[in-house]
Amino acid sequence: MIITVTLNAALDLTYRVPSLVPRSTHRVPAVVERPGGKGVNVARVLAALGHRATVTGFAGGPAGQELRRGLAAVPHADRLTDALVPVAGRTRRTVAVAAEDTGDTTMFNEPGPAVSAAEWAAFQDRYRELLAGPDTRAVALCGSLPPGVPVGAYADLVREARTAGVHVLLDTGGEPLRRGLAARPDLIKPNTAELAGLTGFAEPARAALDARRRGARTVAASLGADGMLVLAEDGGWRAEPPARLRGNPAGAGDSAVAGLLSGLVEGLDWPSRVARAVALSAATVLAPAAGEYDRAAYADLLPKVAVRPLG
Repeated sequence: MIITVTLNAALDLTYRVPSLVPRSTHRVPAVVERPGGKGVNVARVLAALGHRATVTGFAGGPAGQELRRGLAAVPHADRLTDALVPVAGRTRRTVAVAAEDTGDTTMFNEPGPAVSAAEWAAFQDRYRELLAGPDTRAVALCGSLPPGVPVGAYADLVREARTAGVHVLLDTGGEPLRRGLAARPDLIKPNTAELAGLTGFAEPARAALDARRRGARTVAASLGADGMLVLAEDGGWRAEPPARLRGNPAGAGDSAVAGLLSGLVEGLDWPSRVARAVALSAATVLAPAAGEYDRAAYADLLPKVAVRPLG
């Protein structure tokens, strides 16, 4: 079983419009509503891949209720366990506007709910219980922190996982990532901007090396449409998709996390894990919403992903 932590979960709305024109009125012919937040998306992809996942974090207000109802209704919901902690505040919504003419997506993210000290303590208790489960194999700590949660929260959660002997992946940015590194997570998955902000280096391989020196045991740097770079204790690899795909990139990085973690629990080697992560990420660009991937595209892309060792 894999735990996914989404402290700032969301109800995701995707608007598909023929074109996005500033300072004009748009009629939206198609709306997709899904439970969201990075860890929720990871869990949904894990379930689609055949793995059991437990979703935890916070949920509150009408959007939180819709999120939980949606989570119970997604495909493969029998493989998902809802362990979200209720809060008095309101779960945020995110709005993605996908323009069909350009293939570009514009995102609007609301702030998360204010979390009280008692609510944070309740989550920590739930988290420790989940880590102690006899079949817990890995945990993914994903996304931003809502107001009220300490900026060093991820560092504390990484330490809890390491104490429990559970493999821990950290996927966040900014100061939470910087502090989380000090707790030595097994794997971080920043994008190029997050990695550059952390290390000051724009070149991904050099930045990944610096991130390892700062505490990450392994760095899997998402390179967007150019694939992924992995730097681990036993080597480094660069993986590239066979072609650039146009579509909605929302959730592509979350699918990559699911690929990395599912490969871990299946005992795959690093080249196979990173190939899966890149193929899933690319196939997600073709899906209608985050937390989903195009199965046919994934099957077609996986054998075509080029993986080469770093020199």
